[in-house]
Amino acid sequence: MAVDTFLALVAFAFVTSVTPGPNNFMLLASGANFGFVRTIPHMCGIAVGFASLLLGVGFGLGALLQSWPTLHVLLKIGGGCYLLYLAWRIAGSRALAENRAVSRPITLAQAAAFQWVNPKAWMMALTAMVLFANPADPHLSVLFVAAAFVLVNFPSVSIWAGFGTVLRRALSSPQRLKWFNVTMGVLLVATLFPMML
Repeated sequence: MAVDTFLALVAFAFVTSVTPGPNNFMLLASGANFGFVRTIPHMCGIAVGFASLLLGVGFGLGALLQSWPTLHVLLKIGGGCYLLYLAWRIAGSRALAENRAVSRPITLAQAAAFQWVNPKAWMMALTAMVLFANPADPHLSVLFVAAAFVLVNFPSVSIWAGFGTVLRRALSSPQRLKWFNVTMGVLLVATLFPMML
């Protein structure tokens, strides 16, 4: 892969990773409710899960979804239902978690698994492979696409978790925290509409 193509890929990976979407709204809420350190497994799970999704799409899963459109629809429905469940959990959270006994953030495994039902992640992975994978050298180019996202993903999602952590002080009032979490839940649901169409 040429250097200018790789730089374009890194720019694409950054823009798609840092813009609002289900992962970033959940990280913002997690940073606000649990703090940055307790949100790190969630961030790592996003990176691991999305890298595995990219490799899956690049090595043939995307072609399978094109061959079986029903599977794609079922994936969207399953992802949408899980997203609604997560939005409900976030919107219903009412106390800042200062210790592990109160509540727990999303785990690394849960965040990684979520990438496989996250409609935005699928759109990003399919678009990245169409734009940047080279049919003449498919295996190496798929690895380059995955590597670019791994380099960019963790710093991008850290911004959202960090911003949520900064908001913790402002959200010490139970009323403000309640409305913040409800807003995050609503925004998470709103991310479904463009992706479902």
